[in-house]
Amino acid sequence: MRKHLLLIVAICSINLSFSQIYFSSSIGQTIGSAEVKFGEIVTPSQSENSYGSYGEGTNFQLRAGYFFNETFGVDFGIAYLHGADQTITKVSLSNQEINAIARARAFGLSPSLVYKFSNKIYGRFGALIKAGGKTEAVVYNKTSFSDSEASAQGLPSGSYSVTEYTEDYHGVLPLGFVGAFGYKLDFNKNFGLFIEAEYLGISVKRKDSEISEFNTNIMLPDGTVAVSSLYSLENLPTGYVIKSDYVDELPHNNTDPSKKLAQRVPYSSFGINFGITCTFEQKVSK
Repeated sequence: MRKHLLLIVAICSINLSFSQIYFSSSIGQTIGSAEVKFGEIVTPSQSENSYGSYGEGTNFQLRAGYFFNETFGVDFGIAYLHGADQTITKVSLSNQEINAIARARAFGLSPSLVYKFSNKIYGRFGALIKAGGKTEAVVYNKTSFSDSEASAQGLPSGSYSVTEYTEDYHGVLPLGFVGAFGYKLDFNKNFGLFIEAEYLGISVKRKDSEISEFNTNIMLPDGTVAVSSLYSLENLPTGYVIKSDYVDELPHNNTDPSKKLAQRVPYSSFGINFGITCTFEQKVSK
């Protein structure tokens, strides 16, 4: 027992003979991976699938780390993803124009292990947790009235409606994987620059959604507003509800528009990060 204790003390003293604390900030650009079908692009001549991942966009990170020795360390990061617009539905027809896009606005946490292959090259591997944020959908729908519809409403031929609304989607707390390889260039013992290639593997199961903005105007052919705010958050048209819940099961006779089947959406991505590191090195006597 005494020999075991001496061995543990010896190992600890070696690890504590060199310690290093660092802080870093970075900005990166990501492209989607594991893309899925989000919707369709419809024109008078054809229909085309639209694919994407909500992980595409600009990634901002703040990280703090601690090296136990010259090789191994731990790292904890906080990130914000400003996602790129993903096409959900795009329709360009003579009587209808729809442009529906969605984008991620998400915060993530990433505890990782760090391994130095050399003084300049390192690897980082760990878990990824989407801790907050939302997927924001923005919809524009312009629909032309037929002559009979316009006449029934006392409107001239060529009148149309414009509906614009925003819906925020929230997900169940997910767990994913993060892996990165980087190259660090030191200016001196305290400051340096780094570049790294990073992979984020994660998907989010939808939990609920809420319409935050809604407005429908009736327009004359020259673009003048004939009826302002025919529909709004206080007066939604049939088929729309302010808040929806996503569940795993729905009976065939369900008539509640606020209940919808859940789905998983991808946030996976490949990215390149550029940043600066501030290092504090401490040597302790054995």
